[in-house]
Amino acid sequence: MSRGRSVSGQEGVARVSTPLYQAKAEFFKTLGHPVRIRVLELLSEREHAVSELLPQVGIEAAHLSQQLSVLRRANLVVTRRDGSAVYYSLVNPQVAELLRVARRILTEVLASQAELLDDLRGVTEPAGPS
Repeated sequence: MSRGRSVSGQEGVARVSTPLYQAKAEFFKTLGHPVRIRVLELLSEREHAVSELLPQVGIEAAHLSQQLSVLRRANLVVTRRDGSAVYYSLVNPQVAELLRVARRILTEVLASQAELLDDLRGVTEPAGPS
C-alpha cells in the first residue's frame, strides 16, 4: 500500500493505488481482443450504429454487445441514441492514433522478419562430410 491523500484530502491516510504500469497493463488487456480492435478501427473512421458494426465485425449481436460493453466500461467509447438506433464513437481521438502507431510498429517488425527469412533462404547449407 502507498501513502497518499484520501478522498477527503487528509494527509497520511493509507490508500491502495494502482501503479501506472499496472493500469497500462489493464488498458492493453482491454485492447487484447480482435473484435474490440476491429470495432475501435471502425470507430476511428467515424461514428457507427450497432447495426452498421455487425456485418463489418462478423459476429453475433450478443457477442458484439458484450465487446462494446467492455469498451464502454474502459471509457474508450461512448454511446448516443437516436430513436431505436444506438451509435458508438471513440471517447478520445488518441485511441485512433494508438492503433495507427501499432500498425506502424507491426509493419516494421514484419518487414524485419521478412528480411531475416530472405537471408535464411539465401544461405546455402554447408556440404556435409563425404
